[in-house]
Amino acid sequence: MDVDSDSDISLLGDEDRRGKGKGKGKATEKRKKDKVKGKSKEQAYTWEASYTRSWDTVQEDETGSLQGAVDDLMARGRRRRLLAPAAPIRRTIIRHLVLILDLSNSMMDRDMRPTRFDLALRYAREFVTEWFDQNPLGQVGLVGMRAGLGERFGEMSGNPQDVLKALNDRTKLEPTGEPSLQNAIEMARGSMSHLPAQASREILIIFGSLTTCDPGNIHDTLDVCIKNRIRISIIALAAEMKICRELCEKSGGQFGVAMNEGHFKDLLFELVPPPAQQTTVRTTGGGSGNPPADLIMMGFPTRLPDTSPPSLCACHSDMKSEGFLCPRCMAKVCDVPTDCDICGLMIVSSPHLARSYHHLFPVKPYHAVSSLVDVVAPTGACHACARSFPTTASTVAVTEGMSPLGRYRCPDCRHDFCAECDVFVHDVVHCCPGCGK
Repeated sequence: MDVDSDSDISLLGDEDRRGKGKGKGKATEKRKKDKVKGKSKEQAYTWEASYTRSWDTVQEDETGSLQGAVDDLMARGRRRRLLAPAAPIRRTIIRHLVLILDLSNSMMDRDMRPTRFDLALRYAREFVTEWFDQNPLGQVGLVGMRAGLGERFGEMSGNPQDVLKALNDRTKLEPTGEPSLQNAIEMARGSMSHLPAQASREILIIFGSLTTCDPGNIHDTLDVCIKNRIRISIIALAAEMKICRELCEKSGGQFGVAMNEGHFKDLLFELVPPPAQQTTVRTTGGGSGNPPADLIMMGFPTRLPDTSPPSLCACHSDMKSEGFLCPRCMAKVCDVPTDCDICGLMIVSSPHLARSYHHLFPVKPYHAVSSLVDVVAPTGACHACARSFPTTASTVAVTEGMSPLGRYRCPDCRHDFCAECDVFVHDVVHCCPGCGK
């Protein structure tokens, strides 16, 4: 039987076929959506992992207070100070540091949020600010290593604003290619070749790669750095490399591998205090000792106010009113500390010199007072802030290094201080309010 094209049979058959195809398409589309949804649940954004259950890092005590977590952090700082040597150590307060940043493709990895590159830049800016605050007589230069070359991004400067300006210019610091440790170290060594013997020469490398493309033997570069007394420190963001540890150990620097973001910052800020001066072997005698102490000639400049007539500075040849006058040749410079471009005199200000002094004679750690039995007339308030001490001892389990009475006593003047003043004296003031030491 012939069926016309416009018959009901053909129409019903077409509708059935279309209905089956439509139902099958919906099922396939639904399975695809479920698959994509399940995949998105498994692969979350990398930045979300930073905030996953972050409240678990702070533990409450049985009363619901966070004071125990705060005390634990303070006790950790106290134990670190107690482990430090109490005797004065000979240190170099006139420091010259070259910060080398790895700008290779490995710095774009996201194992540290948001990327290794962004995190390294942020911590480098914080490090430079803290470094100049603790070492006002020092100078910092910037070098990057990418595409197998070493590039200088900032000249050696004693002004933190110049260094921070170079670090904030992200367009000039885009990562590309492979790093070269040898080229970067050679460029850093060349920028410190003119420094006097009494100034320290340090290189800090933030290294995020597992390879290095060097044009020659890097061990020859290491021997030259050891001969020039250049200290190399490396913070690795990926893994430990034998050449990196060898560079640090033979030159007297520090080496560490960052486990996470917090550990990376701790390793970086451990390099803020000036390192102890290395002993040298005496040629006349058989023993070893410190190098001879030489007198360093410094000049204290005269500061020009903003209302003074404009004149050219000797460092940049800019016409400006404010500045400093060299006490020897009366040349004008923009910032201090610096070396006079005319006569070569080191120009510093007295506050800068005073702030560098506390590294040589640090404040002695205060002792945690556990009992007042041997004290005849204990004071009822902190000697610094006059806040009253608690009358009863704390019943909560006390962390090692903390006082159950909230008292911390200076070993020289025997005055008692509270926990907040103890931290403030050792980390900020660097001078005991009771004895002035």
